[in-house]
Amino acid sequence: MIYDTVRELLARQLEIDPEKISPDTDILEDLGADSLDIVELVMAIEEEYDIVITDERAQNVRTVKQLVELLESMV
Repeated sequence: MIYDTVRELLARQLEIDPEKISPDTDILEDLGADSLDIVELVMAIEEEYDIVITDERAQNVRTVKQLVELLESMV
């Protein structure tokens, strides 16, 4: 399931408990991710799913749910 994979990648990237991540979690506000964290997360997701996420598509993603929906539309 994409959600579980995204949650694990986020937890590993930001060194937090995956249980603290829900679909409504704001990646920047709630998890304190900075721009470097986002770049590294996008790279990890691209590698995991063998896809390319353009900056235009990624820039509107704020929540875990939005990220999952973006990935679902791409894979």
